[in-house]
Amino acid sequence: MLFPAGGHVLLQIALRTAVIYMVVLIGVRLSGKREVGQMTPFDLTLLLLLSNSVQNAMTGPDTSLFGGVAAAFTLLLLNYLVADLSGANRRFRRFIQGQPSLLVHDGKVIEPHMAREHVSMDELERALREHGISSCHDVALAVLEVDGSISCLKYDEIKPDANTHLVRRRFIQKKQ
Repeated sequence: MLFPAGGHVLLQIALRTAVIYMVVLIGVRLSGKREVGQMTPFDLTLLLLLSNSVQNAMTGPDTSLFGGVAAAFTLLLLNYLVADLSGANRRFRRFIQGQPSLLVHDGKVIEPHMAREHVSMDELERALREHGISSCHDVALAVLEVDGSISCLKYDEIKPDANTHLVRRRFIQKKQ
């Protein structure tokens, strides 16, 4: 079937697609930062199967060209609106993207944050090595960013005139 029965079918597809978009967006958001930032083969498989499983829920029995275009247009429009709103509204952006999580502070690993974000010690140590850091004790701050990456700040990267307790720690370490 190339053409849908009527305009109400396209509206129904748009509404179904909007509901599915929101459900999948919330599901991805709840899955955590690590899952979004670094996809494993398992994650890719899940994503492909998820997209296939919701396709019929979006278009229903309408497999016409216009039905597919209506679903695609709705997804693109919703994605644009979510990006635009998250750029303009900090509270909405936090809801959609989450917030960075502190994993290491002043050379000490924050175990509850690591557990909450499902970051293993192996993953943290790999990120430290990528930043040229050999030990957690050499890290002023390590942060799990909202995109799933881990950023690290070494003590020697802190400016001496910065107004922070980490400056004092940096100079204590150099004396030892």
